[in-house]
Amino acid sequence: MIGAPLDLGIDLNIWPWVWLTIGIFFALIELTLLAGSFVLLPFAISAFIAALLGFYDVPIELQWAEFIFGGGLIWILLYKRLMRFAGENQTAPGVGANRLVGLTAIVTAEIDPDDTERRGRVKIESEVWNALTHHDRTIPVGAKVHIDEMVGTRVMVSPVSEPSPPSSPPLRPPSSNKPPEAP
Repeated sequence: MIGAPLDLGIDLNIWPWVWLTIGIFFALIELTLLAGSFVLLPFAISAFIAALLGFYDVPIELQWAEFIFGGGLIWILLYKRLMRFAGENQTAPGVGANRLVGLTAIVTAEIDPDDTERRGRVKIESEVWNALTHHDRTIPVGAKVHIDEMVGTRVMVSPVSEPSPPSSPPLRPPSSNKPPEAP
């Protein structure tokens, strides 16, 4: 029958309350279980709009169309906006502890591969980090090391070079007991 109203076995005066119930249910699910991920929010909004249409005696077909197509349209618009926002606000590369991988550091406390107390430390830029090594020998203080990876809150390092011996003061030629000449 063309032009006959959609009959789902529910009194047409009940539909606005059905839409309100659906809208509240979707909004609660969105806020509690989905943690504001905006998956059901567009359909909650479209259910509220369909409820308003129902209170104004708009045909049930248009209420359903509003719920389905309106919710889909709001979802698409919200999705595009969220993706643009997420793209503009991405974390810059090199943020967090993983930014240290590949850098060179200086050993500030000896790194022993057999150290169970994990006392090894390195200085990277202006930060001091706990350090571990898979290297087979102890890495002394002052050695340059390469940061290979992050293991929890520690850096895994491998030696780059041996520490340079402490510099001794330059040798002065033997002094003579002659007073300096005046100009």
